[in-house]
Amino acid sequence: MANYQSAHAAQTGALGARIDAGLRAHMNKVYGTMAVGMLITALAAWAIAGLATTTDPSAAATNADGQLLAFREGQFLTGLGAMIYATPLRWVIMFAPLAFILFGWGALMRRASAAGVQLGFFVFATAIGLSLSSIFLVYTSFSIVQTFLVTAIAFTGLSLYGYTTKRDLSGMGTFLIMGVIGVLVAIVINLFLQSPAMMFAISVIGVLVFAGLTAFNTQEIKNTYVAHASAGDQEFLDKAASDGALMLYISFLNMFQFLLFLMGGQE
Repeated sequence: MANYQSAHAAQTGALGARIDAGLRAHMNKVYGTMAVGMLITALAAWAIAGLATTTDPSAAATNADGQLLAFREGQFLTGLGAMIYATPLRWVIMFAPLAFILFGWGALMRRASAAGVQLGFFVFATAIGLSLSSIFLVYTSFSIVQTFLVTAIAFTGLSLYGYTTKRDLSGMGTFLIMGVIGVLVAIVINLFLQSPAMMFAISVIGVLVFAGLTAFNTQEIKNTYVAHASAGDQEFLDKAASDGALMLYISFLNMFQFLLFLMGGQE
């Protein structure tokens, strides 16, 4: 991948100015697509959480013995909530987005149009909303909003650093990917151990890893645009904008989740 500084140095005059203007528009599209995805996720999670619980016992689901499925005192699971949170379907909901990233996104990038890739990202954001809906049942609304704002401030600073720094961050890539794999493995192990201390350590490491990925991915998005802008392949660049939005979305989302575990107040 061409480094932005060396690639940009080769562009002079009107072509360089056009690439600079195009880069700004490209990054705006990346951030705009990501923001729409985050909004879809938030709305989907909030709506599903609202449908999953009820304070009306007559609307609550029951188990095989006819007992109401209580989520907490005075709050019960509806039929939808029972299906999502109390059946093996919860594992499908939990791991389906990961499977899509590992096995589906690359194929979508190769075969779909730019509009299809963007639609795929929005569908993925909706699925994430379904898997995240439980946070509204566990954490207070205040702590969710507070953590979101902290994450947004940190993300903005880290992404701005990745965009403006003259330092080549490409050397961080392998280390950060290894960190992501390590965090995923630790999370799977802790599903069985249920260790709060281990989850605390995972969350701290996860915040650091995805903070680094935010800066790294921002620079990679920038470098990708500069390396391909002169070719004039707008279809590729439009796909690259959705791909960049997905990378930043994942970094933001994971930072938010790990910080919520560290900072969030529970109901």
